[in-house]
Amino acid sequence: MANLFSRFLKDESGATAIEYGLLAALIALAIIGGATALGTKINDTFTGVAGKLPGNTN
Repeated sequence: MANLFSRFLKDESGATAIEYGLLAALIALAIIGGATALGTKINDTFTGVAGKLPGNTN
């Protein structure tokens, strides 16, 4: 029984899976943040260009 408990304490496969999960979550947050910022910037650029076109009613 002590051997089983000792092996359980030394097993780090679960910790590795959690670390990979946290890393994937952080990467996803960075991608979402970057895409949001880029989308806002692109929207502002197109709005500015559209405002300078002739015949614009806005």
